[in-house]
Amino acid sequence: MRSLRIWIPLLCTAVLAAGAGFRFLLPEDGDEERPISVGTTDVVGGLDPAGSYDTGSWALYSNLYQSLLTLRPGSAAPVPDAAESCRFLDPALTTYACTLREGLTFADGRPLTAQDVRYSFERMLGIATDIGPASLFAGLDSVSARGRTVTFGLRDRDATFPLKLATGAGAIVDRTRYPAKGLRPGAVDGSGPYRLAAYTPGLRALLEPNPRYRGVVGVPRGSVEVRYFEDEEQLAAAWRRGDVEVAHRQLPSQLTSSLDPSEEDVRMTEAVGAEIRTVVFDLRADSPLARRQVRQAIAVLVDRGRLTSRIHHSTVEPLYSLIPRGLTGHTTSFFDRYFRDDDATARARAMLHDAAVRTPVTFTYGHRAGRSFAAEAAELRRQLEATGLFKVRIVSAEWKQFQKGYAGGAYDAYGLGWVPDFPDPDNFTSPLVGRANALHNTYASPRVDRLISLTQRHGDRRKAAGVFREIQDQIAVDVPVLPLWQKKDYVLAGPDVAGSEHLSDGTGVWRLWRLSRM
Repeated sequence: MRSLRIWIPLLCTAVLAAGAGFRFLLPEDGDEERPISVGTTDVVGGLDPAGSYDTGSWALYSNLYQSLLTLRPGSAAPVPDAAESCRFLDPALTTYACTLREGLTFADGRPLTAQDVRYSFERMLGIATDIGPASLFAGLDSVSARGRTVTFGLRDRDATFPLKLATGAGAIVDRTRYPAKGLRPGAVDGSGPYRLAAYTPGLRALLEPNPRYRGVVGVPRGSVEVRYFEDEEQLAAAWRRGDVEVAHRQLPSQLTSSLDPSEEDVRMTEAVGAEIRTVVFDLRADSPLARRQVRQAIAVLVDRGRLTSRIHHSTVEPLYSLIPRGLTGHTTSFFDRYFRDDDATARARAMLHDAAVRTPVTFTYGHRAGRSFAAEAAELRRQLEATGLFKVRIVSAEWKQFQKGYAGGAYDAYGLGWVPDFPDPDNFTSPLVGRANALHNTYASPRVDRLISLTQRHGDRRKAAGVFREIQDQIAVDVPVLPLWQKKDYVLAGPDVAGSEHLSDGTGVWRLWRLSRM
């Protein structure tokens, strides 16, 4: 996804008491009715599930809309939500059916039917916006509805299909309110645990419990106000002032790395995350990075250790593969191929010389606006330009403009975070390097596509580990993307808020309904 969603099920979570010199007031009369304030720097691309494939949007979708399936905290196995039951109908794993719960309605009282589910998927695939989630369901061939049952026909065997249904791409919309051929701006009609009571783009979203919700998580106990900040420094300042009671994504690395576990004012949940940062390369014929040897030379030169320690204060860890640690198939393909105990500059120079590439290679690097993004881009430029082999022009843009830019080929390379939509290695292969991928860099490899298809045939994901390693070895050769780091996930909460440890766990679900006042 897009800066895209933190993985706890296979790794330990630590809930620490920590303080940074700020205080929260004790609850007063009526505080139980006051919305819990949650601060984030995530940007909401849009409220229509057919048009956005980004972390900020999907965080809201998981609270405002229902999908047929969802994921419980700490589990990689989807469970029914809008559905009563779901299962594959054939051993080939190409036909999947779900039966809806009885009595489902949207927040306004209109019945939610199997026809709404069918419409939601056909609409999303028909609109297929450049920055939408249609690529996640590239293998979906047909959707039919009969009674309370929805049946999906898949082009190929896909054991991961239930996980995809549990994402924001599987959000169910009201077919009477969402146009078939265009996006609907500025309104939400869903059946999730919350309804959207107020919304100001870029500033706030007020979520109130939806008493008509019928699903696995139950009706929330109270309201939540999500407050959006332009950058991590503004979020940190709001946290220090006590303007927000919960802070998540993205906090300055200086703040999270300096918190004192001996204090009791604040709880910090820390987990090894599955969020990764990559450099994406434009492979179009006229790009200065179109030739594989140029991208391989960059892979030789980038020093992840300096990025993680100098820029991110060790709140992230170097990553040498497309699939992060903690997931089946993780390997160190880029380290194995490009790391040597020798002069990296000399080796990169020889690679470019042998390929008859004239140096310095000049290219444009794009990144999302923000202090940490800019610092990372500057460090990458410093590392590459210090060799004399590259000249880098940095361009920044606000998130929505940045999305349009990379989707339209405005950058020769760009930095992109990826937060998994669901806890499976497939989510780091299909949408990033498969056919019709979400990166818009024109990369296509018949061998990689064939290997991805092979991984999707195994319900037991451990049996696909070897094939995932093959995919990553091939990506290390082709270098359509360059993995940089894997992020630790931090959630800060004030002493009066319970449930913050369940807010995020890498499954792509932002569980605001788990927050409550003590």
